[in-house]
Amino acid sequence: MKRYFEGPSEEMPDGVVLIDKPVGLTSHDVVDRIRNRFRIRKVGHGGSLDPQATGLLVVLVGKGTRLSDRFLNSDKEYEGVLRLGLTTDSYDLDGEVRTTAAWGGIEREQVEAVMRRFQGDVMQTPPMISAVKRGGVPLYKLARRGQEVEREARLVHLYEFTLLSFTPPDAAFRLRCTKGTYVRSLCHEVGEALGCGAVLAALRRTASGAFRVEDAIGLEAALALTPGEFAGRVIPPARILMLT
Repeated sequence: MKRYFEGPSEEMPDGVVLIDKPVGLTSHDVVDRIRNRFRIRKVGHGGSLDPQATGLLVVLVGKGTRLSDRFLNSDKEYEGVLRLGLTTDSYDLDGEVRTTAAWGGIEREQVEAVMRRFQGDVMQTPPMISAVKRGGVPLYKLARRGQEVEREARLVHLYEFTLLSFTPPDAAFRLRCTKGTYVRSLCHEVGEALGCGAVLAALRRTASGAFRVEDAIGLEAALALTPGEFAGRVIPPARILMLT
């Protein structure tokens, strides 16, 4: 396993720490816990994950926050599960169910064929329940008021969108994509193409740019470190610039 960090340190250096985010927390929750535990004034992250998603969260420490755009703009890799037979307003299992449909006739080959159609350049519309802003107001706030507004489609690129396993109604997949790809929207669109609907049932970010979740530390394990041990896991900016 690659190791980008160096060893215990007496001072908190600037740079990046790779955290394996647990389910149920927002990315902001993770940042707050690290800030409070180690009393670091400037902490941020290089690309958020939904609360129900797990996996690689790039946490930026001190002057490392200046590198946020580098990570926000980097390619991402995910493994996830889409569930056939229903749609929700959020395009995942957390939302309100809108439709249900029979999925029993869907075969593995059909799912694979639809996934192949989405590889390459894709124009994608953000879901209403998202942080994208309209007139300065996040879409999810408008959705809570019962409003649905036009959203501008965005161009994203899917390098890989492949089926890993098929145990109906669940289909496990791997996705490699450019920044700004909404995996929930992608699952919704696959469900539309199959005619039975689909939602995102689980998601794990496995890579962000050159960094992988295998090199990350779990949040609880990170919070249990001494400040010196935590500092030893900080990847310095010079190393980051060489790798990204």
